[in-house]
Amino acid sequence: MIAFVRGEVAALTLTSAVLEVGGIGLELMCTPGTLATLRIGSTATLPTSMVVREDSLTVFGFLDDDEKQIFELVQTASGVGPKVAQAMVAVLSPDDLRAAVAGEDVKTLTRVPGIGQKGAQRIILELKDRIGAPTGARLAGQATTPGAPWRDQVHQGLVGLGWSSKEAEQAVEIVAPDAGASPDVPSLLRAALRALSKA
Repeated sequence: MIAFVRGEVAALTLTSAVLEVGGIGLELMCTPGTLATLRIGSTATLPTSMVVREDSLTVFGFLDDDEKQIFELVQTASGVGPKVAQAMVAVLSPDDLRAAVAGEDVKTLTRVPGIGQKGAQRIILELKDRIGAPTGARLAGQATTPGAPWRDQVHQGLVGLGWSSKEAEQAVEIVAPDAGASPDVPSLLRAALRALSKA
């Protein structure tokens, strides 16, 4: 198991980052919120989770250990694979997810692409006793990216999660007033996803 990866960011795509580790480029599948904190040429350390399938080895990278643990925990629920688990941590922070499960908030969980009402109920039933209470560990604005072209990052993140370019543009306009002087891209992305799920 690869617990974390540290290296220079060699490339960024809409859904992944390539980190150079000992002369090898290792591709990590990441959420838009995690990708927004990375810069090509800078050194990054990302907690990781490796998913082994018959035909593939996929390494997922995370903003912090809390996000990684939630990603691994939600996959223990029936019908939740790595793709849905990644969408869950992209749309909801670990604490939002804990609060939704603890409060049996089906509506919040169904905001995640790929989770319907029955799936949300099953996740609540299977994880309620194991997910724990919100920790308050990640403060709002912690993962800020000052001076970043946040509009492009949020737009690309939404398109990467399966929304159309037009829908992404509309969502960016909706959250624009919340951006402020130092936009918090992960929070803006979550707000944009909430706006799209209501539409």
